Amino acid sequence: MAYLTLRKINKIYPNGFHAVHNFDLEIEKGEFVVFVGPSGCGKSTTLRMIAGLEDISNGDFLINGVRANEKGPREREVAMVFQSYALYPNMSVYDNIAFGLTLQGVDEDVIEQRVMKTAKILGLTDYLDRMPRALSGGQRQRVAIGRAIIRKVGVFLMDEPLSNLDAKQRVTMRYEIAQIHRETGATTIYVTHDQTEAMTLADRIVVMKDGYVQQIGTPYELYYKPANVFVAGFIGEPPMNFVRGTVQDGAVMFGDVKLDLSHKLKDVAAWEGKPIVFGFRPEAIKLGEQAGSYVVNGMVELTEMLGDNTNVYINVGDAQTILKVDSHDTPEMNEPLTFSIPYSEVYLFDGETEMVIGGE
Repeated sequence: MAYLTLRKINKIYPNGFHAVHNFDLEIEKGEFVVFVGPSGCGKSTTLRMIAGLEDISNGDFLINGVRANEKGPREREVAMVFQSYALYPNMSVYDNIAFGLTLQGVDEDVIEQRVMKTAKILGLTDYLDRMPRALSGGQRQRVAIGRAIIRKVGVFLMDEPLSNLDAKQRVTMRYEIAQIHRETGATTIYVTHDQTEAMTLADRIVVMKDGYVQQIGTPYELYYKPANVFVAGFIGEPPMNFVRGTVQDGAVMFGDVKLDLSHKLKDVAAWEGKPIVFGFRPEAIKLGEQAGSYVVNGMVELTEMLGDNTNVYINVGDAQTILKVDSHDTPEMNEPLTFSIPYSEVYLFDGETEMVIGGE
């Protein structure tokens, strides 16, 4: 296992494009860290700089306290699993897994022992004689992971490893990757655009946007204590609802409803005339009128029955809001609906900076 330090890491391409800005992070030994964000946010570029596949423009990258900026990929003792499985089509599963050890000249008996142990961990024992073309997508990805973990390196790097799988296979592979991490205890950095993968796998998550780190924290911290509008809207499914407005007489308007901000802000007078963002999660609401809550009326536009719950799209004035309710409480479409937002479940953000602001 290894611990990693990234200090003010930047990536600037020859054409002047600044892909990653002042990336700071300490990764502990054995930690599972996920980089998440939309396409083009810099997460894969950062991973490639850690792997040694991209040069670091400026900043310091350390492995176990030793600067590694100038070290090549092999010197860094990292193993990488790519989005494309990158298996050798003319080699069996056994030979694909063993390939790295074969190149190193490891004794054949040792290779066999380690291949068999790796195959057992990954549930591939019955497939060692097969060629990659005879495997499912999930099985191929397990082979790619096996080729990485057999090397016993200090750091595993995974770049969108599940993006080519269908929904059911992704769920299965998430579980298997979590099990592999528990089994090996290796320091792991995992890149994805899927917030569900990030929330279910990570010890800590790094949320990125436009090359900047937006927030670093545990899944719990990112969900319940988002630093800004972007993180609040990116983490959670369906995403957080936002009401944008200007504070007037200590309140903002949500359709025809006046939301009194004094329930959330001690210094509400200081925000008079300023833009503010009022946020609440779809699952935080209660149907009907509840004490200690903002009570809102709207019209049901659409419902999506998902089994144990239903997404309800409701128009409140000109604003569309998503509510998440128990499927047994699914309302009729084109009907009025009253719901309550508990004061404790409301988030407030500065309308200019979009950073979270104080509340009780």
